Amino acid sequence: MASLNSNEWRAICDKFTNAQNLTDVESRNDPENDPFRSKYKARELLREIYCSLKSLEAGEGEEDIGGESGEQRPVEPTEIGQREDGFGQGLSGDSPEGLRAAKLGAVEYYLGVNHVDTEELSAGQEHLMNCMKLLERFKVSSENVSLFIHVRNQLGILWAGRDETEMAQGFLETAESIYKHYMTEEGSPPTDMTEYFTTEEKLLTHQERTKRFELAYTHTMYYLAQVYKNLGQTERAATYCHSTLQRQLQLNQFSPMEWALNAATLSQYYITKGRYMEGRHCLSAATVISGLAGEVPSEAAAQESETERDRREQLRQKRAEIARCWIKYCLNLLQDAKKLLEDNIGELDTDRQEELKRARRREEEEEEKERKSALLFGSEDTFDSIASLEEKVSSLFPLDFTEARSVFLVGQTYVTQAKDYFEMDGYVTDHIEILQDHSALFRGLAFFEEDLERRCKMHKRRVDMLEPICNDLNAQYYLMIRRQLMFELAETYNEMMDLKLTLANRQADTQSLDNHTIKKFNHLCSASAKFFQMFLDSLCSPEGKVPEHLEEEVLRPALVARFRVARLHSRLISSVPSVQLENLDKSLEHYKYVVQYCQAHPEATAAVETELELSTEMVGLLPLKINRLKARMTLNNLSDTTVH
Repeated sequence: MASLNSNEWRAICDKFTNAQNLTDVESRNDPENDPFRSKYKARELLREIYCSLKSLEAGEGEEDIGGESGEQRPVEPTEIGQREDGFGQGLSGDSPEGLRAAKLGAVEYYLGVNHVDTEELSAGQEHLMNCMKLLERFKVSSENVSLFIHVRNQLGILWAGRDETEMAQGFLETAESIYKHYMTEEGSPPTDMTEYFTTEEKLLTHQERTKRFELAYTHTMYYLAQVYKNLGQTERAATYCHSTLQRQLQLNQFSPMEWALNAATLSQYYITKGRYMEGRHCLSAATVISGLAGEVPSEAAAQESETERDRREQLRQKRAEIARCWIKYCLNLLQDAKKLLEDNIGELDTDRQEELKRARRREEEEEEKERKSALLFGSEDTFDSIASLEEKVSSLFPLDFTEARSVFLVGQTYVTQAKDYFEMDGYVTDHIEILQDHSALFRGLAFFEEDLERRCKMHKRRVDMLEPICNDLNAQYYLMIRRQLMFELAETYNEMMDLKLTLANRQADTQSLDNHTIKKFNHLCSASAKFFQMFLDSLCSPEGKVPEHLEEEVLRPALVARFRVARLHSRLISSVPSVQLENLDKSLEHYKYVVQYCQAHPEATAAVETELELSTEMVGLLPLKINRLKARMTLNNLSDTTVH
């Protein structure tokens, strides 16, 4: 811009600085009834800069390479968005002509972002595409590479917001390619776009240039993570998300609570894939980084401003959400270990247990290798804290009660933390979900407990935490949650009943069970049947009519509940023949329902194959048992009559 004197150039630079200040600072204070006031002022300044640059260009006899005059044809995204990354093509980006195009392109870029910010998306897109058009004739260089990447990032965001995911993917992947190629071919800290309009004494240091350039690429990776997630490429999305989080830490460009929540969310992906080492690392990092947000301010209502109160609530909520992710980690670790160790009747397979313990040393060595090759979070300040937290819970499957209890206790600590925020009063659904997870932690631990009495007590803890909630919940507003609780309580009582019977049978045969044991067994049996029946009743119409057709989401639970109720009624112990007969009749009625429903709805058969097979068998056998009982009762009545 040789023909501009220093004062004229300084005036352009001042306008640009003012436009940036209006956009980034002043706009935060714009009134609600004029929310874009500062951004509109910034837009006018950018237009003035653009006109100054264009008039200078016209004076120098340059050809028109872009404009805001409205005369040039709007550029279609497909014309430019998918082209090569710009290396080895066209004119030099470092030439005077290339630099002029970059400056005009930068103004088009800022105008594009400005229009997007003020919700004028089509105009924003046009300006961004004009920027692309201006750069199209030039090679990527240290003078323009930052603009090449920024404009594609913005277009990627724009198209992703319109649910045009593949279009967004094209722009963002090209931005990634440009970054990688530049770093391989050149690697020097490139000019930042703001420096196009900065006087020489205010140019950035190499260190600041590098940081800004790396941050632009970090944004590319962040947006690509979202794109891959939306395309269903979850593995790729997780990789990009992980790298984004690591880069944010390295560049020290992150909000602690937002970063921590993203890391905790990423942990849930790793957990579902059985990658517990990575899941634990993400959660440990989330906990440590969330601590950088500071302590939760104490509640001093008299002096506390609304802003302080909101911040306190946000800190509490987000830390409680991270605690819930820890609960899921511990719960899934216990559940996956159970699947690995259980035999075909759901008990601990001791041979498999010993086999896995022998293989444990190899696993530990493998884990250490994986850890060395993994992309670990942290800086010098936080790395040790993250590693220390990781040591408090294993990432290997627990193989015995001691190891399982260690995982359980960590999970239970986080249950307490989560419940402290998600209280029943105000967070009913969240509070109950946490209780259900707590119950599931007890169930996971109980699998490893060899002492059946202690195992039974663990299930009793589950009943004690869930039954009062189930009974108190409003059936109209919390129908689905009540159904879940009813079913879980029914199954828990059922497990306790089986344990009590196993214990009793170890001491004596069924014929000589003492009255106390029979009473306890019948209580558990009846309680299980009661909650299964409550579940079935919840499916009926307000008039109590049983549905003719079961919806898909309740089909299996409903038929399983019928099957279990049938089985429970047949297991009740009574010395009174008439009570025995009544129980067997009820049992037969429920077995028949399962068979008849599947006959009327053949598509239901696949959902309950095992239960249907056993129900069919019992529908054949129970009438014989009932008839024998009736005959014995008749004989007894005749005997009584003869005696009298």
